[in-house]
Amino acid sequence: MNRSIARFSASVVLASALVLAACRTTVPETGRQQLNFLPPPKEAALGISEFNKIKGSKEISDNANYNAQVQRVGARLSKVMPVPNAEWEFIVFVDETPNAFALPGGKVGVHTGLFQITENDAGLAAVIGHEVAHVVARHSGERLSRGVVTGAAVAGAGYMMNQGDRSNGMLTAALGAGALFETQRHSRKQELEADQLGALFMARTGYDPRESVALWKRFAAWKAENEKTSSMPNFLSSHPLDERRISELESYLPTALAEYSGG
Repeated sequence: MNRSIARFSASVVLASALVLAACRTTVPETGRQQLNFLPPPKEAALGISEFNKIKGSKEISDNANYNAQVQRVGARLSKVMPVPNAEWEFIVFVDETPNAFALPGGKVGVHTGLFQITENDAGLAAVIGHEVAHVVARHSGERLSRGVVTGAAVAGAGYMMNQGDRSNGMLTAALGAGALFETQRHSRKQELEADQLGALFMARTGYDPRESVALWKRFAAWKAENEKTSSMPNFLSSHPLDERRISELESYLPTALAEYSGG
């Protein structure tokens, strides 16, 4: 490596360190430090825009029971979920996949297929609480920020290693694989963090947080019955294994139950 490249590398490292330090934020409740370039108003604007697109492309359910339950549970949870300047909106979409999602800005979508697993208000609260927890913790902005940094680091390291030696292309590929593993590992951490925050939100609104464990057990049973066995190893998955998720949530229950007054 010649001196000019070395000086350039040192400058890039210093500038990057200063930028990263300035973009540190703290996840509410857990206190975890995270990297996030996006300001909250920008996140909210992106979330609201995306939700409007989804409403324009997916069929909205007219099932009275589903809609009443989602509005009831959503209104109750929204009182304790700290989403600044939220324009809360809870919509049921016709989709048989058992899923739900939340976007920055207070936008929540629930699929009709989810009700076969939630079974009751507390089960639905566990799912909505988990999804909004991703918004509270600003996980989407964090993933975007980490992706930018990881991509830049891999590209820069690959450039430096490949100077004057084309055979080092294999090292660049190895760096890319390592970045993928790290990204997936961090995504699993975010899922477990959202489980914990969701249980807290449940407890604070009088829903028994123990129902969150029951919900994930039902989800695991549904997947075992309805989904083909995946050959993907856990370290390549963006979600934790059901057994790990349930175990972690059971360990966290005493903290959530301390804020539960439902008896």
